[in-house]
This record gives sequence, structure tokens and C-alpha cells, in this order.
Amino acid sequence: MRDYSDDLDALARRLGEADRYLDLEGKRKRLGELEVELAKPDLWDDADRARAVSTEFGRVKEDVKLLDGLRARLEDAETLHQLAVEEADDSVEAELIAVLEDLERRLQDLDLRSLFTGEHDEGDAVCEIHAGEGGTDAQDWAEMMVRMYLRWAERRGFEVEVDEETAGQEAGILSATFIIRGRYAYGLLSGERGVHRLYRISPFDAQARRQTSYAALELTPFIEDVSDEVEIDEKDLRVDTYRSSGAGGQHVNVTDSAVRLTHLPTGVVVSCQNERSQFQNKAKAMQILAAKLAERQRQERKATMDALSGPQSQVSRAGSFIRGYVLAPYQKVKDERTEVETGNIQAVLDGDLDAFMEAYLRWRRAQG
Repeated sequence: MRDYSDDLDALARRLGEADRYLDLEGKRKRLGELEVELAKPDLWDDADRARAVSTEFGRVKEDVKLLDGLRARLEDAETLHQLAVEEADDSVEAELIAVLEDLERRLQDLDLRSLFTGEHDEGDAVCEIHAGEGGTDAQDWAEMMVRMYLRWAERRGFEVEVDEETAGQEAGILSATFIIRGRYAYGLLSGERGVHRLYRISPFDAQARRQTSYAALELTPFIEDVSDEVEIDEKDLRVDTYRSSGAGGQHVNVTDSAVRLTHLPTGVVVSCQNERSQFQNKAKAMQILAAKLAERQRQERKATMDALSGPQSQVSRAGSFIRGYVLAPYQKVKDERTEVETGNIQAVLDGDLDAFMEAYLRWRRAQG
């Protein structure tokens, strides 16, 4: 059996780095503080505070358990290797290799955590898909994109809440709004924000001509309570109600339960139609509007700072779209920023997006 000491040492170094960038000692301390909070009898007097503490406790405990588990598995591998060397026992080599490969995979997943540097990367995300240029093909493409991201969320085990969907004139959709809930949902999706271009033979063209279509993803961090960041005056809102047009239960197309909010000072528009009542739809729309206005304020502050510090590198190096999807005459998906590409376009459309997302996060870090 060959000597695996170098492999084990390399894994130990990477795990030590993970302990540092995930602040294992700090998390152990925080875990103790949160346990004290959870034990307080009056915790649930403030339901929002209680939910925040419970969520943080679950996430911190998950990180500590993960790192401790990797450390224990690495120590078991080191012991197995030492015994095999001392006894010249080649029979355990296959088992040792399997353990090392498993540790390598799990550390690669853990390394991704170091790429999440944004304030809201760990949280949930409000996603909006809008059809762009390309007529019916663009509306069909927008619906394909919604399916792509919902499939991706399903692969990740994330929860999805579809809040609004506006059907296209002939096919597809004009727009859709949905919330993806899961740890690091916003951070993973951050590189998906922008225009996506589809090039294919149009299924809506009787002459089967090639068509270029565009749809865009807008992304906003979803925070349950942004009252400390933004205050919305009811006088600044125009509230329109209308009959829901998408899936959502027996109330659809029966009552004017759907709500559209227009924030007059900024022109930001938010719709919600999939809750069971007009009151619930308005409440959810207000939540999304507050998140969008808070993000708008953050972006305005960032733009001011960028202007003071000089020009920054563009998000896309090649034109006005971030990723191209080609279905004919050949098949390819290519990201215009990272230059990552694949010929398996069906897998991508079925939600296999992790390679693009990770490449973007590494590219973003390299940009400084």
C-alpha cells in the first residue's frame, strides 16, 4: 500500500482553514449564548425574536456539527492509515481511498462557504423573471427560466413560494415572482442576476426560422423584517386589485384577490396573487416591496461609494447578457463572464446550475 500521509496532511490543512474562515471557536461560543436564549421562558413573548434565535441556533449548530464530524472522520482515516502501515495491511487500502475521496468532496463543498462574502448571501431570495425582446419566444423562454430555477431549488432541497405569474399573450409568461428559501439561496443566485439569451429554432415560427430571445432575472435579498431599513408610507402607494390568472386554489378567477402595489415615489411595482385572500396577498406584496426598496437604498449607497472610488469592472465583459443558451445549430450554454460552458443544455435547463454559480463566485472574488 502506498503512503497516504501527504494526502491526509493536505486534508488536515484544508480543514484547519475551514475552522478559521467559518470561525469554529466563535461559533462554539455563540452556540452556548443561543442555548441560554432558547432556555428563557419569555422567549416566545416576541415571536419574531424567537424565530430569529431559533433559526440562528439551527444554523450555528449545523456548522459546528459539520466541522466536528469532518474532524472525527479525518482522525479515523489517520488511525486507519497508521495501523495499515504498521501492520503492512493492504486490505484496507480500498476503504481508505473511499474515505479520502469522501472527505475531499465534502471539503470542496465546504470551501464554497468561503466565497459567500455578501451581507445577505446566507439568506433567502426574491426572484423575478421578465420576458424581454423576442415576442412569444421570449415569453416562452421566461417560462423555461422559471422552470429551470424551480428545478435547481428542488435539487438543493430549498423551499419555493410562487407569488405572482402573468401569462403571455400566446404562450409562456410575461413575468413571475417567486421566493426561494434556503441557506445561501441569495448568495448562490447572486451570479444569475441579469439578462439570459436563448438562440434556437422557433417553435412558434411556421417557417422554422432561428430566433434570438431574451429574458431577465432580477434578484432581491428577502428579509422578513426590514422596518429598520425602510419605512413605507401608505400615502405613497397605489393599490390595485384584480382577478388572479394563475394557479393558486379555488379562489383563482372567482374574486379580485390579487394585489398590485405601486410605490409612487420610486415607480417600483410588486404583485402577489397566490395567497388565499386579498389581505394576505397585500401583506406578502408589502413584504416584497419593502425588501426591494431596502435593496434599492443599498444599491444607491453602493453607487455613491463607487462614484467616489472610481470606475469599477463591468459585471459582464461581453455585451448586455450574462449567459447564452444555444439550442441550434449546435447545443451549448456559455457564461460570458467566467467563460464556463457545457454542451449538456438539457441538464442546465433541468436545473443543473451549480457549476455556473460556483464559477461566478470564484470569478467575483478574483475581481476584487
